[in-house]
Amino acid sequence: MKVVVGVTGASGAIYAKRLIEYLNSFKVEVCGIFTENAKQVWQWELDEELPKIKLYENNDFMTAPASGSSDIDAMVICPCSMGSLGKIANGVTDNLITRAADVMLKENKKLIIVPREMPYNLIHLENLKKIYLSGGTIIAASPSFYSKPQNIDELVDTVIDKILRQLGLPNLISW
Repeated sequence: MKVVVGVTGASGAIYAKRLIEYLNSFKVEVCGIFTENAKQVWQWELDEELPKIKLYENNDFMTAPASGSSDIDAMVICPCSMGSLGKIANGVTDNLITRAADVMLKENKKLIIVPREMPYNLIHLENLKKIYLSGGTIIAASPSFYSKPQNIDELVDTVIDKILRQLGLPNLISW
């Protein structure tokens, strides 16, 4: 399985980090696309280098994620800012993340959007609805507490578990 992880500038770099770690542990071929703001947020929130995966530049349209002919199986945008969400919902493909998301939708491949910002306004809700009706899956970064998480990583993993399930991968958490 090949998965592209798009990371936008919304707060929540830890979600992307944990997702990439788990995808790697499941032997999924992972590549990434980071916006410039995402790179800054990653550094600010995690104080570490970007992950050691194949990274595409967000302005490079001559790459596999930009083409419907690629063998990429799924895309997860985690976290997804409302700006990126709005562009995807309205067909604005001005960078590689939005183009790759558009490709996933047009090719009927798995697109998972993980919005992190809140509260939602009506525009956000309409954009979420458009993506859902176009075949995308919305998994809000809303952690659960059923598993009685003991630290931030375990709390984050309650969201990552939902993403992995949508990709057909094993559960992290058993109740």
